[in-house]
Amino acid sequence: MKLDSLQRYIPFILVVALTIAAIVSLPWSLWFALPTALFGWLALLGIYDIIQPRHSILRNYPVIGHMRFMFEGMRPEIRQYLIESDQDEEPFSREARSIVYQRAKGVEDKRPFGTRKRVYDAGYSWLTHSVQPKHIEDSDFRVLIGGADCAQPYNASIYNISAMSFGALSANAILSLNTGAKASGFAHDTGEGGISRYHRQGGGDLIYEIGSGYFGCRGADGQFDADKFAEQATQDQVKMIEIKLSQGAKPGHGGVLPAAKITPEIAEARGVPMGKDCESPAAHTAFSTPIEMMEFIALLRARSNGKPVGFKLCVGHRREFMCIVKAMLKTGILPDFIVVDGKEGGTGAAPLEFTNHLGMPLTEGLTFVHNTLRGVHLRDKIRIGASGKLITAYDISRVLALGADWINSARGYMFALGCIQAQACHTNRCPVGVATQDPVRQRAIDVGDKSQRVARFHDNTMKALAEMTGAAGLEHPNKFLPRHFLMRQNNGAMITGDEAYPCPPPGFLLKERGQCSLNEIEFLTRWERAFPDSFTPRDDGI
Repeated sequence: MKLDSLQRYIPFILVVALTIAAIVSLPWSLWFALPTALFGWLALLGIYDIIQPRHSILRNYPVIGHMRFMFEGMRPEIRQYLIESDQDEEPFSREARSIVYQRAKGVEDKRPFGTRKRVYDAGYSWLTHSVQPKHIEDSDFRVLIGGADCAQPYNASIYNISAMSFGALSANAILSLNTGAKASGFAHDTGEGGISRYHRQGGGDLIYEIGSGYFGCRGADGQFDADKFAEQATQDQVKMIEIKLSQGAKPGHGGVLPAAKITPEIAEARGVPMGKDCESPAAHTAFSTPIEMMEFIALLRARSNGKPVGFKLCVGHRREFMCIVKAMLKTGILPDFIVVDGKEGGTGAAPLEFTNHLGMPLTEGLTFVHNTLRGVHLRDKIRIGASGKLITAYDISRVLALGADWINSARGYMFALGCIQAQACHTNRCPVGVATQDPVRQRAIDVGDKSQRVARFHDNTMKALAEMTGAAGLEHPNKFLPRHFLMRQNNGAMITGDEAYPCPPPGFLLKERGQCSLNEIEFLTRWERAFPDSFTPRDDGI
């Protein structure tokens, strides 16, 4: 056992040693019966902690782990004070994590004494409700993904697992997520680390993400290999293919997995050799222009036997996205979907400057992509997914109103696995076994128990979304519009979502400049500087 693992078991080992010492001392004095009973009870508690399936913390930290639950039990009494006095460092995460835990465990999620939010603060938003609410019986909300050139469209849940690679997450975490996805019929994005044996073992629907490292479909030189891609993509379990251009946590940033961290299982999933650093470049090498990107999409669709192919990006230079859209118009090749990743999302470790200050937040990125596609009459031909701190039913409804067709979540499903946001993901010392390759630490995740929590979290969140949709007087979440939401401005006035995020009419980018409104001209100016044959600007504008 590694020194790190031994340190975690020191309290348990100590109480076992004290129990033995107390028993041995009993012949000398009956006074040792009391410490024998006390330490014996703690030793039995530690043994139970190690073998019980429900609590990952206790499986990794027997005996001493109970202190966390003691402090957690005290937290409801102090939570409201912390939030109201601005001493809580991350009230969003505490609230969201609490909601996920309750839904994943299937326990009561009601709370007394009104809202926990400060409703008079600038930026506070709410959903308007109807005096004639609807009752929605079926909460299995679906969206069909696949355009005219797609031979195998996918009927996806509107709430799926976002991209998290095997290697970033442990084997037991991947297996639990995918088994839960299989049980409740939703999709699991592989992340750019390839399709591992644990994805396959779970049997759940997969979105095969292809990053710039082409893991699982690369040649010995690290370049894209179409034949290896076809071997992966034509598997029945793979339902869609997603090209990752950038991600919210670290857009424009590549990465290197050091040789020392590459296990045989990671090497197998990624198709890389052992004993050599594994590089994921910042940019793709399979294409370098917007038109080449469209041709790459067509190639992937053909080699996957007509499965939906799309791409994911965190919006950066808006002109570059418009270059991609112009390439769609010029080639006639359309992606089946686009996933917009907000810069506020991201569960993996990233440089702090990238995390805080690089990339466009989801709301702005989503509305820009939605409006640009509307501007050239392509919105009804391309589905849009959204990801970025989307955990609750309210999060989902708000983003659907702004133009998304479905939602991906990483953080929510990690919470369902038992993630406590220890922020040790990059250290290989995750205390609950989620983000680690340490076999001793990851045994804390009991796949049978945690996969049920993943499935329950999805199902209960969809039920909550159905209730929220019905409360608004709507029959399906895809009926949400920006006008169903209100928000408070800095001056205390409230405005509708339509006012905050205006939506230009379809085809506005194809109109003459003199026919455009001021809001449309801002789009049109950038549109005129976009070209389908190059991402490189022909002026200094972005």
